[in-house]
Amino acid sequence: MHSSLIVARMDGASQHEVARLFGEFDRTEMPHLMGTRRRQLFAYRGLYFHLQDFDTDNGGRLIEEARTDPRFVRISDDLKPFIEAYDPATWRSPADALAQRFYAWGTGA
Repeated sequence: MHSSLIVARMDGASQHEVARLFGEFDRTEMPHLMGTRRRQLFAYRGLYFHLQDFDTDNGGRLIEEARTDPRFVRISDDLKPFIEAYDPATWRSPADALAQRFYAWGTGA
């Protein structure tokens, strides 16, 4: 399994609306098209963490392919009032919001 973690800023009062938007999105075929196996959203003191698990490391490529789908464009636009870049001065693309893994441990293959 491959994981990605997006880090951004979010007002804690927005949790319900952000969860609702992703709930609607995840009821479509989009997660399957992107290769998403599981999505988890976390909030901590004004920070937003979006953990997404994929069956393979093709998740990044599949997400790039899905970015032009109207459903992907719509959720991206719908989230803008609630999610903001961690560092707006350095944010150029979604890749700038991805946390870099520096340690992993697990059992199994």
